[in-house]
Amino acid sequence: MKEMPVPQALPRWARKRIAIARREGYTADFRHITFGSILGEDRKLMKTRSGENVPLRDLLDEAVQRARKIIEEKNPELTEPEKVGIAQKVGIGAVKYYDLSQYRMTDYIFSWDRMLSFQGNTAPYLQNAYVRVRSIFRKAAEEFVVPTQIALDAPEERTLALKLCQFAETVPAVLNDFRPNLLANYLYELANAFHSFYEACPVLKSEEPARSSRLALCELTARVLEKGLELLGIKVPEKM
Repeated sequence: MKEMPVPQALPRWARKRIAIARREGYTADFRHITFGSILGEDRKLMKTRSGENVPLRDLLDEAVQRARKIIEEKNPELTEPEKVGIAQKVGIGAVKYYDLSQYRMTDYIFSWDRMLSFQGNTAPYLQNAYVRVRSIFRKAAEEFVVPTQIALDAPEERTLALKLCQFAETVPAVLNDFRPNLLANYLYELANAFHSFYEACPVLKSEEPARSSRLALCELTARVLEKGLELLGIKVPEKM
C-alpha cells in the first residue's frame, strides 16, 4: 500500500510526530485535531511546559481521592474494595468526561467542584443514573428478558423511548468534525429523560404489561448509558 504523504499544512511538531508514527509502521490517516485551552479558575491559561502544573498522574490521583471522599459521605456502608473501585471509576471518569463534554475548540475552566458534581452534565451524574437503573433490578430480584413489544402510554415513557432511539444516529455524528461532546450531550439528555420517567412512572409497583415495558425501558437505558460512556473511555460502577 502506498504511504500517504504527511500534510504540509500541519504545524511542524505535528508533521514530525506523524512521520515518526509512519516510520514505526502506523499507516492510519493521521489528522491534527485542534482544540481550545484549559483555564484555571482565575481564567488564566494553564501552561503545561512551564512546570507550574501538576503531572497528569497526580491530577488523576487527586480526582480519585476527592471522589472517594464524596462516595464515603453518600454511602458509608460500602466495603473497602467497593470504595476503592468506585472511586477509581468516578474520579477518572469525571476528568475524562469534563474534557470530552466540551466542544473541542472552546476554552474551559478547570473546576473540581463542577467536575465531580452529581448534578448537571457530568460523569458522576450519568454514572449515578446507571446505578439507579441497576438498583431497580436488584430490588426486582428476578431475571429479566426484554419483551418483544413495549407499551408507551405515559408521555415520559415516549420521551425516553425516542431518546433511546437517537443513540444510533448520535454515534456516527461524533466522527463528523471529531466532536465527542455530541455523544456526551446526548447521554446527558438521556439521563435527564430517564430521571423524568423514573419520577413519573412507577416501575416495580406497576401492573403488567406496564411493569415489563418499564423494566425494558430501564434495561435499555442502562445499556445505552454503559455503551456510550464506554465509547468515551469511562467505566460505570454498579453501586455508588
